Amino acid sequence: MPSTPKSPEHMKSRPVWAEISLSALVNNLNAIRKYVNPPSEKRKTPRKILSIVKGNGYGHGGPQVAKALEKAGSDWFGVTCTDEGIALRKAGVRNPVLILTSFVRGEEQRLIEHGLTAVIHRCDQLALLDRAAAKRGRKRAPFHLKIDSGMNRLGIATSDAECFAKQLAKCKHLELTGIFTHFASSEAFSDSAAGRQTAEQEERFYAALARLRALGIDPGLVHLANSAAIVSRPETWADMVRPGAILYGYHPGYDPVERRPEIEARLPLTGVMSLRTRIISLREVPANTGVGYNSSFVTKRPSRIGVLAAGYGDGIHRSLGNKGSVLLHGKLAPIVGIISMDVTMIDVTDVPEAQTGDVATIYGVDGKDRHPAHLVARSIGTVTSDLLCMVSQRVPRFYLR
Repeated sequence: MPSTPKSPEHMKSRPVWAEISLSALVNNLNAIRKYVNPPSEKRKTPRKILSIVKGNGYGHGGPQVAKALEKAGSDWFGVTCTDEGIALRKAGVRNPVLILTSFVRGEEQRLIEHGLTAVIHRCDQLALLDRAAAKRGRKRAPFHLKIDSGMNRLGIATSDAECFAKQLAKCKHLELTGIFTHFASSEAFSDSAAGRQTAEQEERFYAALARLRALGIDPGLVHLANSAAIVSRPETWADMVRPGAILYGYHPGYDPVERRPEIEARLPLTGVMSLRTRIISLREVPANTGVGYNSSFVTKRPSRIGVLAAGYGDGIHRSLGNKGSVLLHGKLAPIVGIISMDVTMIDVTDVPEAQTGDVATIYGVDGKDRHPAHLVARSIGTVTSDLLCMVSQRVPRFYLR
């Protein structure tokens, strides 16, 4: 019989918790670094790694995973906002931190104060950042420029190179240290508009970069590749890559589906998080009996129903009701009924050894058995990062080496 997860003493009394394998995280980082720096290229300067730790480190704990990644050699970090960047600084992270969605008016002072690297995606932001740098006595505050190459979300238009160069020339307290763009469809390889989009974006980006260079702009670090592009599009690697989901052990959903195994095999990864909870109640339920809210599940046979001490308020996606399962004693026990905020019900009729207090793995590793988050996500038509980021703040994280 497969053993239940062996937990340290401080986990034994927990109703729900997440285990974060720092060794798996570091192994993924090292695998990515080796992958984008193949010996055959003989580059004088290895490509840098900008680890994406936004969204509380994809639910893993942003400051905690950033500290482990910095120790393991991550060159940069990427977060969404100034507050996330400050959290990294307060945790002791010293490497450069890029604020990916930039700043709102009035926030630039805090950004400069904590030594964070701003992203400029509108020309009018330059003057704001320059004034903040001057006020703080900074001679040359670093920033990166984002170019919108076709996603139509954030970034200066490719036609705005001259406007940017003109505005930058007025800013005496800023230093451009990087230029980048963001791909919309780098995981798509089908013969469709999405499948062709990455090549089109790359062409637009490099055309804009050439115009900036012609205007005397030194771009600094050039970076384009997100997780999917890192794995499957080496022509986009440039000076630095930005791994997100793959750092935490999960590939994006490649299109077409038939190519997923081939692409995923190029860079084997290990899942970092295991989300666990306990059975807090067991009861025998007759056949033809409703279970949970609205009786959305009706037993077809005499059944044994377990109640887990976790619900959507902890991070169990509500869409898993009557669709998903949990790993229990090496078997998959179906989730039944509507998932509540604090509890979830499972059918353990076919797991006769189940007892109150047993550990159920919502996704992750249970001894030699696995219930990976990416397969759970695909079963309900969402992405893995959606599941990972749903793990709430009330769920304690334990960092295991």
